[in-house]
Amino acid sequence: MAALRYLAALGAALLLHLIGARIHPNLPQAIDWFLPVLVLLALSGSSFAGIAGGLAAGLLQDGLTGGLYGLHGFADTVVGYATARLAQRLVIQRAVGVFAIASFASALQQVILIALSLFLLPQASVPEPFWVVVRALSTGLVGMLIYSGSDRFRKAAESHRKQRLSRLRMDATK
Repeated sequence: MAALRYLAALGAALLLHLIGARIHPNLPQAIDWFLPVLVLLALSGSSFAGIAGGLAAGLLQDGLTGGLYGLHGFADTVVGYATARLAQRLVIQRAVGVFAIASFASALQQVILIALSLFLLPQASVPEPFWVVVRALSTGLVGMLIYSGSDRFRKAAESHRKQRLSRLRMDATK
């Protein structure tokens, strides 16, 4: 079930990426829609989910960027694993913590991508530091908003379920 939710979230990230690129060609440079989905999956604490999710998100992103295939796959796999290991050691229950982890994950991804690009392609273009910071902050913000929204939805669904069960118990006692 979690794998299906993750694939649906990757599909939504793909749709947002394509719409954003259509609205403004530089928008994908400022916002990474795939990384917040990966970070939220990896925050479950499963190292395997972090690795597999990172590989899937990265290869999907590699297919969209048109660059050297496998760069995002490798970087996102490392980021997914690192996030999962961090989640095993820390208890993250607030949206601000998710913002910090997602921002750090985005910065780590950018560092890995730049290092690999320079190592594999010496003439590769390196993004400006301004865009690296913008991307890290926007990724953290998107991750925080998704986390807060899903938390509110989960609490509302739980409250609705409890009310429904209490009404069923009252009807059974009559």
